[in-house]
Amino acid sequence: CQVLYAMLSSEEHNGLPNRQETGANRAYVGGGCRAAWYGLVSFVRQCKKIIMKRGKDMARPVNKPELLRAAAEKFGELNSFITSMTERELSTTFDFSGIPSKKERHWSRDKNLRDVLIHLNEWHNLVLNWVAANEKGENKPLLPDPYNWRTYGDMNMEFWEKHQNTTLEEAKKALGESHNKMMALIERFSQEELFSRGVFPWCGDNALGSYFVSNMSSHYEWALKKLKSHRKILR
Repeated sequence: CQVLYAMLSSEEHNGLPNRQETGANRAYVGGGCRAAWYGLVSFVRQCKKIIMKRGKDMARPVNKPELLRAAAEKFGELNSFITSMTERELSTTFDFSGIPSKKERHWSRDKNLRDVLIHLNEWHNLVLNWVAANEKGENKPLLPDPYNWRTYGDMNMEFWEKHQNTTLEEAKKALGESHNKMMALIERFSQEELFSRGVFPWCGDNALGSYFVSNMSSHYEWALKKLKSHRKILR
């Protein structure tokens, strides 16, 4: 899609005809070829709309004000959606097994809203504890032993199991508190500390701000996608 978008974005469209035909391109794309050609053009234009929409929706923050704004806005969107959920949506167990594209482990792991919220909260706590430990001089990785980036799915299952007796209200409260702690932690750091690489050795090759993006606005978007998919199945 991106390649085709680039074709349409150029002034001459790299040979793709404009909406108004000329004598030259009528001759070139006459008969049955014309339908196929303009079918391709229509497809490219749809791709362009999708790419532009995704670019708007998924743009990652690149500075401190954007980081704070994105986190607050996405958290607000998530809470608004949760408030709009019906009793049927809240009481019906999540089941994405009938959707071939939803095969990642988390689609079968989370069974309800509580599971989604505790997952967000536990990742907040990972970041909060990781930053606090390293600021004290401890050389602590983000993921606790024995987990790593190949096995963190097992860690997520451990979180899930840990909270099977947690109520929805407890999960909401915990997430609200950890979100506020994350926002307060962001405020403590400068623009350079958040978005320049190499400031903190314990961040490796990444900027500290990237961890907040991944565990706040991007993670809230992930949760919204799951909740919206659940709603779509029920309708």
